[in-house]
Amino acid sequence: MMLSKKKIPSVYLVKHNPEDFEAYYTLVKDDKVMKYVSGKGLTREEAKTKFNAIIDTNINHTDLGYFKVYNTDDIYLGDAKLEYYKYDHNVLEIGYILKEEFWGKGYGTAICRLLLNKADIIASNVDLIGIIDPDNIASRQLLEKFGFKTYFIGMEDGLPTEKLKLSRK
Repeated sequence: MMLSKKKIPSVYLVKHNPEDFEAYYTLVKDDKVMKYVSGKGLTREEAKTKFNAIIDTNINHTDLGYFKVYNTDDIYLGDAKLEYYKYDHNVLEIGYILKEEFWGKGYGTAICRLLLNKADIIASNVDLIGIIDPDNIASRQLLEKFGFKTYFIGMEDGLPTEKLKLSRK
């Protein structure tokens, strides 16, 4: 895989725990951050429902789940996930969202690389998918940089959806 020569920042992941709701909410209530996820920021009630599901996933899966993303200065950048795809548990889904001030700085590449490395350790022969809004060109380019290929463009769960797969079998 050919990646740019731009210096990629270092990041690390910490699994979400029940005390993390306020940090999570500061991220998902932002309309710009959520534009390509849900179309708009989440209400507190919507965020709480989603966060409770995140905690359930984290409790039920030791290695998979939802994570806070930090840089090496211990600054909270956003969230990432590596979980079983809800429509096919033979596939892992990766994803991330970042606070706007961290867009375009290489963090997406660093997060994607970290999630792919984690997936290699957990299940190296399992395909991966990334799900994006078809208008999110930066996310498509990032996934393609890692070898993902588009296999679906349409509507899913009432939202414009593009699915990209990295076949690893």
